[in-house]
Formats: sequence, structure tokens, C-alpha cells
Amino acid sequence: MSVPRTITAALGSGLVALAGSLIAFDAAFAQEAAAEAAPIIDKGDVAWMMTATALVLFMTLPGLALFYGGLVRAKNMLSVLMQCTTIAALAMVIWVVYGYSFAFGGSDSAFFGGFAKVFLSGVNLETTAATFTDGIVLPEYVFICFQMTFAVITPALIVGAFAERIKFSAVMLFVALWLTVVYFPVAHMVWDGAGYLFNLGAIDFAGGTVVHINAGIAALVGSIMVGKRIGYGKEILAPHSMTLTMVGASILWIGWFGFNGGSNLEATAGAALAIINTFTATAGAILAWVLIEVVHRGKASMLGAVSGVVAGLVAITPACGTVGPIGAIALGAIASAICYYFVAVVKIKAGYDDSLDVFGIHGIGGIVGAIGTGIFTAPWLGGTGGDDFSIASQVWIQIVAVVITIVWCGIASVVLYKLVDVLVGLRPTADDERQGLDLSSHGEAAYHQ
Repeated sequence: MSVPRTITAALGSGLVALAGSLIAFDAAFAQEAAAEAAPIIDKGDVAWMMTATALVLFMTLPGLALFYGGLVRAKNMLSVLMQCTTIAALAMVIWVVYGYSFAFGGSDSAFFGGFAKVFLSGVNLETTAATFTDGIVLPEYVFICFQMTFAVITPALIVGAFAERIKFSAVMLFVALWLTVVYFPVAHMVWDGAGYLFNLGAIDFAGGTVVHINAGIAALVGSIMVGKRIGYGKEILAPHSMTLTMVGASILWIGWFGFNGGSNLEATAGAALAIINTFTATAGAILAWVLIEVVHRGKASMLGAVSGVVAGLVAITPACGTVGPIGAIALGAIASAICYYFVAVVKIKAGYDDSLDVFGIHGIGGIVGAIGTGIFTAPWLGGTGGDDFSIASQVWIQIVAVVITIVWCGIASVVLYKLVDVLVGLRPTADDERQGLDLSSHGEAAYHQ
């Protein structure tokens, strides 16, 4: 009787061991399957996005700073450099404290990202970004940095509208409030998976609404509420260094490859399409602006050429990932012509002092580009739209996105400028403005004789 018992016991032990092995195998198989299903971070994409991030910062510092600095008078050069530098620092701090959360915090709200990632709560070396595009996986820190550079340049663009005549304290306070009330909600609406305009189907590949229309509208409101420069329309307020402006415009163009190509979020043909469009649209815009100048003024100017650079870059921004290179040339040329009309005709007739034509180029160029995206994305015009693409339907969606951005930014900006005026005042004294903001606001000069 003892032998069968021994056999039975051995058989039972064997079955238990076999069952354990099967369970262990199943667990290992499940872990392997889960590992295969887990998102894979491509080092090439990460390298490209870090490069693109640096390029977008390069747009602001030194690109925009030099572009704007050359356009003002020598006595205000340093003030523009200072504003761009400190706005960049302020925007970076606000972005990591609460801006990223307000824009991409994971909320289900169509208008607000929520508080979940305030102070970058929950973000670490292992977390990945919610890019809302299938197959794209990035370390969250990379996505945070890339989007941060957009939050840096957008308010810096605004200061060109009231350059040479605003208090430094007013600029800083306005930027902090404007980012919070205007930029973050619009960025959420356009680029977050829960955003209202994102789900409406609005196409804004790299920031036509979020960056350029937003900045352009805030600039127009600011130029009116701050008031005209002393001597506007009576004295010569010419740029002091077109050389620096041309250098700044060139840096902007170079940085824009990161701005547009980086918005593809991966190093693929989509990024290449955005990059070639950034070449061709800008080229078309330059030639259009110069040609119009020759017809209208009799001469082509360097100021006109660099204005064409920016107009083309602005116009292609929302469309760069969905239109073809030939369509990009057309879009750049059309936007350049319309921007020229607003800068050379509308501004003069309306009488507002948009010092460096932020509204005329960024605002109008952004509007033309956003609406034009709905046209040139059509596959029969060389775009990437599918067989069921409808120009009428997409243009209507684009118009809705433009109108919402204009209304949201316009109303909020009026309130914020008024609040800043009450709290610290918008303008320096007349004597300080005549002396120049370099000395009166910062106690130093850009140039010494």
C-alpha cells in the first residue's frame, strides 16, 4: 500500500509543479505581451524634438529680439532686447508652475486643462506625453519643453505693437495675466485632445490661431489702448538698424523650421513636408511683397523683404503639415499681398500706431493662413486631405476657430490692459519717452559714442 501512495504523492507533486510552471509561463507571456504593447520611445524622434525646441527658443532669443530691436530707434533698442529676454524667463516659470497644466493637464473640459499637473505634479523620467496622435510617444519633459517655447514667443510678439512707449512693469504684468487668461485656454482648445476646436476638426498644425492670431489681436488692442508714440505722424520714426533687423529675420526663418517641423512631433516625412513648406511659402511671400512694393512705391526695400519673410512664415504655420509645396507658395504670396495692404493702407487710414506691424503681419497673416489651410489642404490642390475632403466644410471650421480666437483674445485683452493701467499704468511719462526707454527704464544704453 505504501508504493501506490508514494506514486500518487509524486504524481500530485508533479502536477502541482506543472501547474506552477504553466502559471509562470502564462505570467511571463503576459508580461512579454504587455511589454510589446507598451509605447516605444524612438530616440530619433526625441533627438529631433530636442533640436526643434532649441530652434524655437532661437526664434525669440536672439531672433525676435534683434528683428524688433533694429526696427525701433536707437534710444529704445535695449528696452526691446530686455522685454524679449525677461518675457522668455517669465513665461518659462509660469509654464512649469501652472501653464502646462492649464493647457495639457488631462482635464475633460473643452476649454481648460485643469490643475492635475500644477508644479509638474506626476511628471518624471518615466512619464510620456499625451500627444493625441497615434504612434507618437515622447518623454513628457521633451513635450513640456517644446510647448514651453511656444508660450515664450507668443507674448514676446505682442510687444512690437507698443514698442518705444510702455512701462517695463506694465509689460511684465500684462504678459503674466495674458498667458493665464488667453494663451493657455486657446492652446488647450486647439491642441489638447479634449479641446473644443481640436474636436471640431480645426487644422492648426503649428500655431496660426494659438500664436499668431492671438498675438496679433492682443497687439492691435494694445496699440490702441496704450496710444500713439509721441511724434507719430509728425516726426520720422524710422528703424535705426535694418542690418540687425535682417539678421533677426534670418534667425526667425531658421528657427521656424523647428517651429513648424517640430510640430509634427516625430522625425518623419510629415516633418519634411512642414519644412519644405516653410521654405516655399516664405519665398513666395518675399517675392510677392517686393513686387507689390515696386508697383506701389517704385522701389523694393529691405524692410519690405523682411516683412515678406515674416508674412510667409506666419501664413504657412497652420497649414505646413497639410498643404503641398506649390500650394504653400500660393498661400504665402496671397497672405503677403493682404498683409501689405493692411500695413501700407489700412493702418494709415485707421490711424492706430502698431509700431512694428504685429497686427498687420501676425494677426492678418494668421487669419489668412488659418482660413487658407481649409482651401489648400484639398488633395486636388496638392494637400493631404482625404478623398472625402470638403473645402466648404473645412473652411467653415477654420472660420469658426478664427472667430473664437479673435473674440476670446480681444475681449480678454481689453480687460487686461485696463487692469494693468489701473494697477501700474501703461505709459511712462512724456519726458521718459522722449529720453528713450533704454535710459529711463533700464539706466543703460545699447550704444555708446
